[in-house]
Formats: sequence, C-alpha cells, structure tokens
Amino acid sequence: MMRIESVNKNDAIQKITFPFVDISVLAEKESWRKEINRPIYHIHKWWATRLGSVFRSILIQSLGPCELLEIEPFYKKYKMDGKIVFDPFMGSGTTIGESLKLGAKAVGCDINPISTFLVRQGLQKVNINELEDAFSEVEKNISKKINHYYRILDPETGEKIPVLYYFWVKVITIGNEEIPLFTKYVFSQNAYPKKKPEAQIICPNCWNVFKGKYDSKKCTCPKCDVEFDPQVGPSNGQTVVDSQGREYKILDVMPKDRVIPEKMYAALALRHSGEKIYLSIDSESIDLYNEAKKTLHELEDTLPLPKMGVRQGYNTNQAIKYNYDTWKKFFNERQLLCLGILLKEILNIEDEIIRNQLICLFSSTLEFNNMFCTFKGEGTGAVRPIFSNHILKPEKTPLENSIWGNENSSGCFSTLFRSRLLKAKEYLDNPFEIKIEGGKTKKVICSDPIDASVFDDWSQFEKSERGALIINGDSSSIDIPTGSVDAVVTDPPYFDFINYSELSDFFYSWLSPIMKETYQEFNNLNSSSEKEVQSRDPFLFCKLLSEVLTECHRVMKADAILTFTFHHSRPEGWAAVSYALVQAGFVLSSVYPIHGEFRASSTKSNTKEPISLDAILFCEKHTGNECLLNETDIVDMTAEYVSKLKGAGMSLSAMDYRVIASAIAMVNTTHTKYDFLSSKEYICKISKMILEKVK
Repeated sequence: MMRIESVNKNDAIQKITFPFVDISVLAEKESWRKEINRPIYHIHKWWATRLGSVFRSILIQSLGPCELLEIEPFYKKYKMDGKIVFDPFMGSGTTIGESLKLGAKAVGCDINPISTFLVRQGLQKVNINELEDAFSEVEKNISKKINHYYRILDPETGEKIPVLYYFWVKVITIGNEEIPLFTKYVFSQNAYPKKKPEAQIICPNCWNVFKGKYDSKKCTCPKCDVEFDPQVGPSNGQTVVDSQGREYKILDVMPKDRVIPEKMYAALALRHSGEKIYLSIDSESIDLYNEAKKTLHELEDTLPLPKMGVRQGYNTNQAIKYNYDTWKKFFNERQLLCLGILLKEILNIEDEIIRNQLICLFSSTLEFNNMFCTFKGEGTGAVRPIFSNHILKPEKTPLENSIWGNENSSGCFSTLFRSRLLKAKEYLDNPFEIKIEGGKTKKVICSDPIDASVFDDWSQFEKSERGALIINGDSSSIDIPTGSVDAVVTDPPYFDFINYSELSDFFYSWLSPIMKETYQEFNNLNSSSEKEVQSRDPFLFCKLLSEVLTECHRVMKADAILTFTFHHSRPEGWAAVSYALVQAGFVLSSVYPIHGEFRASSTKSNTKEPISLDAILFCEKHTGNECLLNETDIVDMTAEYVSKLKGAGMSLSAMDYRVIASAIAMVNTTHTKYDFLSSKEYICKISKMILEKVK
C-alpha cells in the first residue's frame, strides 16, 4: 500500500499506485445497470448500494500480495484462502459477495434486519428448478385471481385485455368544486420527446384520454370540444387554484383526518396483438375496483397485511403531514387485496429456503407497487419506485402497477422473478465482471462460483473453508476474536438526513409479522435501533461511528487495513468521520477518488452541484509516526486527480472537487489528532481554497 510518508513536498505527494481512473470508468459503466451487472446485491432495495467493481478493486488492494497498479490484475482469478474480511455496515452485502468471489471468507454485520435478511437470501444457493417449480405453483394458484382485477374492455374488439398500469390523480374538494391536482394535462410522453413527440393528454372537462404533442400549448378535446392549454394544470408545487383563480395551500384545504382521495383517470393496456393502448376509465373499470374493495373488506382479517404505524422522522414527516400515518395507507384497496393474496400463497410453501426466497422477492415487489410510485414515461422503465426520493413524498399523480404482471410489465412479481431473483441465482453459479474493450462491454469470468455456507455463529464459521458469517446486531460489540480479521472494508451510513431505518420500515411492516418466528430481529416494534449509526447531530454521529471503528480496531490484525468509501457535501460530515478515526486509533494513509453513483439518478438530477465521486480512504492503525501535507501538496494532489478523471471524459462538479480536497485534508486531521471542531475548521478552509485554485 502506497502511503504519504513525508512532510517534504516532493516525497509527500502520493504516488498513484491504484488505477482509480480505469476503475472509475468501469464503475460508471456498471452503474448504468447495477441490477444486471451485480444482481446478487439487487434482489431487494437497499439505499446507497455501492458498486461491486469498486469494492473488488479495494479488496484486491487491501488483501493481495501486491498492489493493484493497473487494471489487468482486476481480472485475475484470486485464491485468498484463509483471509477474513469484515464489513460492520453490511447494507446490501457488496463487500461480502466480492470477498467470496476472491476466495476469502467474510463477516458482515448490520443492525438493520432488512439488510441481514436480504444478504442471506442473496447468498443462499438454491436449486433453480425447485425455485421455478415453487413459482409456477404460486402462479397456477393465484395469478388469475390477481390479474382478474387488472383488465379493461378494448373498445375496438369488445374483449377484456390486461391492464399494465392505472393512472390516478389526487383530488381536493374546495366548497362544491373537486379539483384534480394535475400540474399539467400531458400525463405520458416519451423519455426522448423531441425524437418522439406524441404524448397522451387528459381532458380537464370530460376526462377523455387522447393523443397530442408533448409541448402543445393549445389543444381541443375530440370528445367534448373543450379547448385548453395542456401544459397548465390547477396545481403547482404545494398550491392549488380553483376555477375562480383563487390560490390555496394544499395542506390548508386537504382532509384533516385522512389522505387526499384519488381518482383513477386512465389505463395503459396491452392488446392481444402486443400493441399498447391508452384508454379512458370506463364504468366497468370503476366497478372492478369497487369489487376489489368489497373483497378486501371480506377477506382482510385473513390476509397478512401491515398494521404498523409510520414513526416520525426526517424521511417520514412529509408523508405523515399528509395523513399517511400507517404503512397500510401507502397502498390502495386493490393493491392490498392482491398483495395479501400473493403473500398468503407464498407462506404456504413448505420448503423454508424456497419460501424465504419468494418472501424476499415479494418484499422487493412492494417498492414498485404502492401509491407513491409514478410513471416515468415511454421508452424507459415505466415505474418510478417509491424510493426514487430519499424522503417519502406523497405523489399527486400516482401510478398503480399490476402486481403479478406479464412479460410486458415492469416491476411486477413475475417480471422481477425473472429479471432479479433468477439472475441473482445464476450469478452465484457464474459470477462475472464487465470489461470494456474497443468501446464495447463484455462479460468475463474471473471467479469461481459463489458457493459459501452462510453462518450466524463464529465457531461454525471459523471451521469452514469458505463461508460468510452474517450477523444482525450492533457492530460496536461483536462476537469476533481480537486480531482475527485481515481487512475491514465498508461504506458507513450517510451522516445527516438519510435514515435507512425510517425508510426500511416500509418493508419491515410487511415482513415482521411473518418472519418474527424465524428471525429474532423481526420481533421489534420497527427496524430501528438506538445504536444505529445515524444522526443529524454530528457529535452523536461521530460518537456512534467511533464506537464501531474502535471495535474494528480490536478485531483487526496489526498490519490489517481499514478501507471505506465516503462522500459528503458539508465539512461537518468529513470532520465527524475524521475525529471518529482519531478516537478509534486510526490514521489515513492513502486517498483516491472513485466514481460512486449513477449520474442520472433522480436525486442527482434535482441537485445543482451533484456529487458523483466517492473518496476511497485507506487507513491503518496509528503507530505514532506523523505524516503531514502542506497546502501546496493538497492543491497539487487534487489537481492531479481532477486532471486524470477529466482526461478520461468524466464530468466533475464543484462538490466533487470538495470531496477530493476534504478527503486529502483528512490525512492531516487524523495524523495531528484534531478534534471535531478543529477538523471542521481545517477541512472547510482547504475545500474553499481548492475551489478557488483548482477549478
């Protein structure tokens, strides 16, 4: 491992011994379709899932007999027998899977029960034929019952055809006037509208659906002859305007004791020929929904539905303000009925391993089948799932998916079975990497099959030749012997606003009642814990993180490396991490920028200066030797990193510069043992200086 060793400028500049540019290019390619390129980490939603190619490279650098100086060793087949890797913030299990692919053993711990459940299911080897047989049995027993509620009359043929999606809009009542919360009346257009300008428009007078152009400023409904501007609806942001032009805040005029009611206004259906067609909602469609509502009322006590309330928190308060105070309210009556029928049938599967695989798939399906989903448009994945935003934001125009679905569906149980679960099981047998050659991407095999036993006890794990120890619990107090771990590789929770357990309660509310007999961690009131490393208070976050890092220090061998990825927009985040390292007895020895997240994600597209880079921070136990950089060193190192990344065609924001500079500044704050406030002041000074000098 190359370290920064001297206060002299020429020696102190970190020599680049890690191919961060090549890995970044590879990681960016992976990030476009993470669920395809690393399917075992995407059978179920987890937040801030890091890229497998990045963590494979980190592990090779941390565990290998030599440094990863160029990209080619990335594709070697490794046999790191006897090596043990620990991840105290396991999340989706990226560290665990990549360690097993390199032939090492892995210990993963997470305090969140959703994390440990999905990682166990992702690593679980199953007989694919038995899995498909179980799916087929579920399909035979209940798919027709579910699909019965997702059909509509084709006006041309008179036949009932399957509905892919129903379009809904929230409706506010002011006096005697019902006002739909449309921001505009164009409700469907292509992802590339300039190339394909045809769009779908809803008439505000008669609710007829007809074709038009996505950018039309004036159109006439072919059914009622009303002329209107389809770009302007009665709602804008948090306000609504009535027919007299009077503006109201939605929160002031919404119902006080229930969620805002919704009206179904259109359907996207599939003709037997394979043609997709948009249709207005007819009386039979309303009758069909009412039938589902009536059936739910009759069967509700027999179905495994969520009963848990939504707890207050930064990520949930907005939903609670709109009266979403129980998780059940996130679904309409038809969704509750069909999801309940599906889950009840899955619970009848006798084989526990197979049953848990399909329970995990069911839980994954929830993300795309609730009334916080929206329509992404034609020419792309149709469903924008609930967690496209980091807060639970009630949608004015939600999209109802069709639960079971068919081959033309997106985000349904049947399609996710093929595209997510089966792909993950196939990946266990044939784990591959992606390789870019001549501008094209291909798959290469450079790992043995992932055939590791999953343990929950150290004594059993220790005896195994190749295994994974998956623990649900507090990583600041873990039952691992002192000095037993060869490397700690992780991605710590995000300091500040994103509280994973507030969001994971969405899944926990469904899983807890059915899993608590099998897993102790599902017996709690919700998925949170007072020991989770998550707080908007930087001092508390630092304290909780330092406790976990101190435990990492204890279980690590003397020469082991602690490596983690991190980014943050504010100096408080970096200062908290820096001081946590100091308190735990670590110093930062090497820093590299790396591509971290998909640039076109929903959360980034709404940010003026989005962060696309992570910093890889290689740390070692403090030995007393001091290594300091002067300001010129930091400027030069940042400039070199920026130049190399830009030279590879990567676009960087001002916040990406801050990530690089803040990470390098931590070399000084950890070696000089700065406290939190001193670290914050120093990192703030350095990041400002870098923006002025480097950009």
